[in-house]
Amino acid sequence: MEKRDALYAGKAKSVYTTDDPDRLILEFRDDTSAFDGEKVEQLARKGMVNNKFNAFIMDKLKAAGIPTHFEHLHSDTESVVKKLDMLPVECVVRNYSAGSLCRRLGVEEGLALTPPTFELFLKNDAQHDPMINESLAESFGWATPEQLAEAKTLTYKVNEVLKQLFLDGDILLVDYKLEFGVFKGELTLGDEFSPDGCRLWDSNTREKLDKDRFRQGLGGVIEAYEEVGRRIGISFD
Repeated sequence: MEKRDALYAGKAKSVYTTDDPDRLILEFRDDTSAFDGEKVEQLARKGMVNNKFNAFIMDKLKAAGIPTHFEHLHSDTESVVKKLDMLPVECVVRNYSAGSLCRRLGVEEGLALTPPTFELFLKNDAQHDPMINESLAESFGWATPEQLAEAKTLTYKVNEVLKQLFLDGDILLVDYKLEFGVFKGELTLGDEFSPDGCRLWDSNTREKLDKDRFRQGLGGVIEAYEEVGRRIGISFD
């Protein structure tokens, strides 16, 4: 597959067109940012680690019947993906209290949430990705009721698959975000699933093994990502 023009560059990934109009190349860079870009660093190996982590997770989800945009690895830092018409919303599931939920509600970190919560956020950097609801998404045309219902169903299905996958590696899946788009009429999981977009804690010690290590200056960010990968069966060689 021929990599062509740069289509989009985000905080940590870049997207390129290819010689196939229905396929893109997703490049994972070593860039790392937090707090709406206020804290930015380059972390060696991060692009490679997240690319292979995402490929592994997407394959697991596809095997469970969840449609994803991932096709195959293109290089150590690149993947071939389907070109989706993305919905401008993020779906968030929380299995334990952490992050913005604690700040919003004044609850302590680490509370088990039964059942897990489901939230929607608008993808809008200028507005700091505000929390929204289904009614707002419908009224502003960000998604149809049918798309929202399907996104919620798929997001919870992802939770069923990944909670057990991580737990088998003695890791708690605390929370995560997903993005969806449409490919040839089918709602399809897009973007990525890596420790950049979820919270993962050691199930015994509650040690943080995700991007919070970068946000909170704990160090060992990529080492933690690789440790998670090793526990669930990913090889980064």
